[in-house]
Amino acid sequence: MIPRYSRPEMVAIWSPETRFRIWFEIEAHACDALAELGVIPKEAARTIWEKGGAAKFDVAKIDEIERVTKHDVIAFLTHLAEFVGPDARFIHQGMTSSDVLDTCLAVQLTRASDILLADIDALLAALKRRAFEHKDTVTIGRSHGIHAEPTTFGIKLAQAYAEFSRCRERLVHAREDIATCAISGAVGTFANIEPYVEEHVAAKLGLKPEPVSTQVIPRDRHAMFFATLGVIASSVERLAVEIRHLQRTEVLEAEEYFSPGQKGSSAMPHKRNPVLTENLTGLARMVRSMAVPAMEDVALWHERDISHSSVERMIGPDATVTLDFALARLTGVVDKLLVYPENMEKNLNKFRGLVHSQRVLLALTQAGLSREDAYRLVQRNAMKVWEHGADFLEELLADKDVTAALSEAEIREKFDLGYHTKHVDTIFKRVFGEA
Repeated sequence: MIPRYSRPEMVAIWSPETRFRIWFEIEAHACDALAELGVIPKEAARTIWEKGGAAKFDVAKIDEIERVTKHDVIAFLTHLAEFVGPDARFIHQGMTSSDVLDTCLAVQLTRASDILLADIDALLAALKRRAFEHKDTVTIGRSHGIHAEPTTFGIKLAQAYAEFSRCRERLVHAREDIATCAISGAVGTFANIEPYVEEHVAAKLGLKPEPVSTQVIPRDRHAMFFATLGVIASSVERLAVEIRHLQRTEVLEAEEYFSPGQKGSSAMPHKRNPVLTENLTGLARMVRSMAVPAMEDVALWHERDISHSSVERMIGPDATVTLDFALARLTGVVDKLLVYPENMEKNLNKFRGLVHSQRVLLALTQAGLSREDAYRLVQRNAMKVWEHGADFLEELLADKDVTAALSEAEIREKFDLGYHTKHVDTIFKRVFGEA
């Protein structure tokens, strides 16, 4: 997590100040529940809220205490007691450190999820707008990087919209899965604290109680969360790579916006490089790399160990901050993307009608030829286009074996671009619910 690839709202979730404030709220809500149960005085619970709520926690002071205690939660509780006074003895009654740490992490990850969901919504809006703008902009589709058959640029963007819609659904489920609270005490048996306390704290923080916490919340939840972020990052990369390919000089069908005063190269003044989408490819790699450590955190010893702790202190902030930045950057790229329909048309016609080969093949089979014979006839004419720059339609019309099966009118009809776009509205209705 570095400032270059960070946005303030997401960074704030992971700041020490935010973390300590959440820790306090967990402890104070627990005190309210304990007071209701008669375990601690109600006056003490009120004092804890009043004095702790008004306190400004000194991060440097807490760090100084931790250097002695070697325990972050004890360091915080020691500092909190300086504000609360004698009633601080009622804080953390029957609780263990993981109750605070795991519940806090759940709060942070759910808040981070809400930002990421908003990011995806913004991206979806941009993709939808540009998809409808270019719904009928015909371009060549490619398989293996080679010209295949015509499609539209709008369909390319509709595909991305559908993919990120699935990403959103996955993140909604991952958020729900991670939003659990554990206030169950040592080894998770509730021996020293009533389950009601956990239920109360969970309700106050917008979480649900963890059914079996074993002192820590099971890390399969976290593994699924970070795996979901990795999948979203892969979708970011997929669209970024598509744009990078389309911006290549030999293609130049679309291009990142190049702002006034921007420089593409320190050596070559003519350069306009796809630096944003290249950056997104790199950021996606980083987010994905954090999924495997999260999966390795699942296998903890017995009721708990802390082998997961150092991992989560890194990947929690880094994965969410990086993906937040990447989604926002991709939205900007899509929103300002320069699209060149003239170059799309030029590239589409580069091989002089070759992209219509399948229609001719199918017509020959429907005229009575075997598929093998039809394929041989079409391919031998197609190779003349590849190897000698011939015109595919002219070659077909000059081929007596082809004209023996199809009339000139039938052959020419197979070169109609509209044939390839006749179901665009159907695709758009499936993706957007409208065309």
